[in-house]
Amino acid sequence: MYSDRINALPPYLFATIDEARDELIARGVDVIDLGVGDPDLPTHPHIVEAMREAVCDPKTHDYPSYAGMPEFRKAAADWCKKYKRIELDPATEVLALLGSKEAVAHIPLAFVNPGDVVLYTDPGYPVYKIGTMFAGGEPYPLPLTAENNFLPDLDSIPEDVLKKAKLFFFNYPNNPTAATADMQFFEKVVEFCKKNDIIAVHDNAYCQMTYDGYESPSFLAADGAMDIGMELYSHSKTYNMTGWRLGFAVGNKDLIKGLGKVKSNVDSGVFDAIQIAGIAALCSSQDCVEETNKIYQERRDALIEGLTAIGLKVKPPKATFYIWAPVPEGFTSMSFAKLLLEEAGIIATPGVGFGDAGEGYIRFALTKPVDRIKEAVDRMKKLKF
Repeated sequence: MYSDRINALPPYLFATIDEARDELIARGVDVIDLGVGDPDLPTHPHIVEAMREAVCDPKTHDYPSYAGMPEFRKAAADWCKKYKRIELDPATEVLALLGSKEAVAHIPLAFVNPGDVVLYTDPGYPVYKIGTMFAGGEPYPLPLTAENNFLPDLDSIPEDVLKKAKLFFFNYPNNPTAATADMQFFEKVVEFCKKNDIIAVHDNAYCQMTYDGYESPSFLAADGAMDIGMELYSHSKTYNMTGWRLGFAVGNKDLIKGLGKVKSNVDSGVFDAIQIAGIAALCSSQDCVEETNKIYQERRDALIEGLTAIGLKVKPPKATFYIWAPVPEGFTSMSFAKLLLEEAGIIATPGVGFGDAGEGYIRFALTKPVDRIKEAVDRMKKLKF
């Protein structure tokens, strides 16, 4: 019944987790869901109010622009200049997105021919691999290890792979490891991609979710990055707007044009009222982002303290709202996730679900209040591992 393309895909990780959660809830289990990275905090009120006003305006009810409202693209460019120190032409170097996920899925369709190789970090967001497969490309994982600070070893890629490589997906601050990258690494990526004629795509969804004074740099701020790259930004995590489906791509004008050509053929753009709300998010005070980060930092500290107390070796991340923890000795990532689920009613994501290099780890999302996180720790203390 289904196409070979669909049959080749594994079950989507987070859909599987949702099913497991719903099954437990139906059985009456008090589930503490630290699995999917969906913020539990509501969208900030001033953003909701901007949407409320805009949706009542009949002018927003028409088909939107494929590329995004000029006002939204300018707001995105201004935000990038202020917070990421990059200069952009809103007309040619900014593109509105239905969330950054759709860009990850569509970018290979714009640039990858069957047989081309797409490099991506492993463990990583599953859509890097899935989008490549949809385009007929060959996904090639670059393992992230603790020994290399969860950065890919670009020098380890075989020459025959490099000759066929067309795209490189990477993501810092990183999901799922919560690792960060500095400008020295980004400069190395630029040099690597220029040398091998590879398009660089930096998924920067977690750039504003930072702690302890850390500031996350833009890849496009690296010298020469605009020649070969693009960067994806998301309103989902920064402004608690996951359900709104809004983000933007920025970068080299020819790359933005290629992605825009795919989008104009498969979707009809972002609803104008949502873009107006997105403008309010970008152009208003960012105090709301800082307040949200304080909440996540408190949760981070509570979970780190609890996991350390039960013997898991974890470090507090400087960014994202994830804790990437090694599983206890004698467990695989799947068996430990199963133990937490069945014996404690806790959902955490097995590291192997993000790729083979994620084996031996488990990811906790800081998407529950401190009291529930402490309760999850108390439940884990009663387990035998």
